Amino acid sequence: MSSNHNRNRPPSIPADGGRPRKRLKTKPLLILLLILFIGNLLWFIAWLIPNQPGGTEEVASVDGEKITRQQWMAAMEELHGRDTLLDLVNEKVMETAAKEYKIKVSDKEVDLALAMLRSAQEGVDKSLYSADEERLRDNLKTQLILEKVLTKDIVIEDKDVEAFYKDNQALYDIKDAYRTRMIVVDSKAEADKAVSELENGTSFEALARERSVDTATGSLGGDIGYITQDQVAVDPKIAETVASVEVDNWSKPVELEDGKIAILSVTEKAEGQTFSFEDVKEHISRELALEQLPQSVTPEAFWREFDAEWFYGE
Repeated sequence: MSSNHNRNRPPSIPADGGRPRKRLKTKPLLILLLILFIGNLLWFIAWLIPNQPGGTEEVASVDGEKITRQQWMAAMEELHGRDTLLDLVNEKVMETAAKEYKIKVSDKEVDLALAMLRSAQEGVDKSLYSADEERLRDNLKTQLILEKVLTKDIVIEDKDVEAFYKDNQALYDIKDAYRTRMIVVDSKAEADKAVSELENGTSFEALARERSVDTATGSLGGDIGYITQDQVAVDPKIAETVASVEVDNWSKPVELEDGKIAILSVTEKAEGQTFSFEDVKEHISRELALEQLPQSVTPEAFWREFDAEWFYGE
């Protein structure tokens, strides 16, 4: 949702903060899950380094100097290891909480959350777009479980839910959205040259990283997330053009308001959906209940309840 109802990843508070909660009595199950996870992780590492003590297998070389699998894995661990493990542990914590409180999240609820995320035209964390859709759906399911746990004892009056829907019905009429990349250059001549390279087989993503003068999006391969035709947070020419670009193709050079030239590529089209009151009443009730909490909470707030420990310590 937008404005006060847009929550993509709320900040954490201490486990004992806010109103009192029942203790989640699932410590043995969590320990078992963590043991299984560590065992699977060790198996995966062993599979990646078959018959290579110390991971000395060469995976690349530069001027005759080799880069080993061990160096590669260590670099990935340093860059992504902590966040990846954090997501996995949080998912397990929330799955366990869902079993404890008999909470379920349907595919339709995840569909709604995903549609709302794509239509949140401002303030959306671009890192969410870097994940594949299956991973993104897993993250959203974890978030929905968390919200249901936190709001399970809060009662919202039906009249308040109905009033919110009446005032914000347009939020649930989701327009077509286009996953878009762009290359921004300074002149028409540079744009024509970029189009020529694309026609000769150069990757749009690689060309965006190399040529785009918009460094923020260029570093992401030109990715600017999902764009709708009536979106106000982007250049009007971009919003106007995306609907006419075929998926996996690119546009003619488009002059932007600041005089620069953009080439747009659409990698995916998400069909618009209209959600009825019945579809969204539970979502609205939960959003209104979350507003009654003194602070926002993330799954990490439950770690102390489960005595959860992990590789990175505190």
